[in-house]
Amino acid sequence: MNFIVSSSYLLKNLNAISGVITSNPVVPILENVLFEIESGNLLITASDLQTSVIVELQVESKEDGSIAIPAKILIETLKNLPEQPVTFSIDDQNYNIEINSDNGKYKLAGENSADFPKVPGLTDGFSANINSDILNSAISNTIFSTSTDELRPAMTGVFFKLSQNSGTYVSTDGHRLVKYIRTDINGDEVDHDMILPRKSLNLLKSIIPTDKKSDIKLEFNASNAFFTFENVKMVCRLIDERYPDYDNVIPSDNSNIVTLDKSEILGSLKRISIYANKTTNQVRFKISGSEILISAEDLDFSNEANERISCDHDGDDIEIGFNAKFLIEMLSNIESEKVILKLSEPNRAGLLIPENMSDKEDITMLVMPVMLNDNA
Repeated sequence: MNFIVSSSYLLKNLNAISGVITSNPVVPILENVLFEIESGNLLITASDLQTSVIVELQVESKEDGSIAIPAKILIETLKNLPEQPVTFSIDDQNYNIEINSDNGKYKLAGENSADFPKVPGLTDGFSANINSDILNSAISNTIFSTSTDELRPAMTGVFFKLSQNSGTYVSTDGHRLVKYIRTDINGDEVDHDMILPRKSLNLLKSIIPTDKKSDIKLEFNASNAFFTFENVKMVCRLIDERYPDYDNVIPSDNSNIVTLDKSEILGSLKRISIYANKTTNQVRFKISGSEILISAEDLDFSNEANERISCDHDGDDIEIGFNAKFLIEMLSNIESEKVILKLSEPNRAGLLIPENMSDKEDITMLVMPVMLNDNA
């Protein structure tokens, strides 16, 4: 089997799927990428058994065939080649690979493509069409608050609930929760829900085109989700768990309303958190009138800091503690210039909501308080 392809074109497509390749895979052949040629089209597949990514590109070839090629050495070779056509010559009997360029010749050993795991197919599936910008926003607004606790697998992913015209995306790690709703998708008439793994969504986010809007076809069944756009297809195994009842966690009676300038509160938190205890990351909000005193201390090192910022406040004075790291991450993912903090009691969850949102989106961020120490 022989084929000719542009070195930079091949490298660009390999880079798109390289994120799924692990250095110590469960099965050694997964250190390889699968090359399959059919009628002048080259399909390249990378997999870690949980997620598979396939890209399709045009090559010059007169014959069909397949081979598993070591990913790392191939990518490193192409990175260090100038743009030029390269010729791949593959021995179908012993799986030896020879790459010829203008500069020289490179030989490496491949493996039998039959040993590469098969990518699942779609049976008894459903579908929805989502714009790439919408999907990118859904992932960006939720993935940071997923859990890393493998003992609670449902919370290590993002919950997708899709209906005919809307999508709800939820993530939580038990300390914070994000609920993001879009009303501009095109799905089935029947509601469907699923939990997608964090790693798969991170990979998807890295390969979704950001320079232009693309329609992404999402197909799914009980066990897998399939994303298709341009020349890329990604298949990921769903998390087969029951997701927590998130609507019951979100309080509806937070009547203490504080409106803040996002960049001002974010900057203050970044500075104050430097002086917080590194274990709890606790910062104290003392809200009185139209002013917030933000403070933190680390008694072990005699570090402390405080700042005052102005706000619009409707409600009683309140003193409440939060994990600064959580607030910083949440605020960093809000685009609105003003944010609304809704509170009720020092021991109850607060809500963080952008003041300005598009007509077709709704974002609610919940953060649990941290118990304040009395001597602070």
